[in-house]
Amino acid sequence: MPQFEAAGAQVVGVSTDHHLALAAWQKDQHSKQLLLSDFRRQMLPAYGAMETNEASPVYRYAKRAYFIIDKTGTVKYMKIMDSPLNLLEPAEVLAAVKAANLSMK
Repeated sequence: MPQFEAAGAQVVGVSTDHHLALAAWQKDQHSKQLLLSDFRRQMLPAYGAMETNEASPVYRYAKRAYFIIDKTGTVKYMKIMDSPLNLLEPAEVLAAVKAANLSMK
């Protein structure tokens, strides 16, 4: 994701899948994207990105979410989607990165 790197951002994916499943997916997809496993579901709830619907067959699952976090750990931007099928356009996220970079100067 060169456009994000050019804006001074590091893109990291977080999943509740086991790290071995993530590694297999990366190998299959030939992806070099940094992916982190929150298999024990500790980080995602802290950011409000975990669905805990008891009526769901998958009781606790990750919501699709976008965060921009600065080097001090401060959340500069957050967008949690209502459905995992909803995606933000990369241009929208990149604009948020650039706006966050301006606010950090």
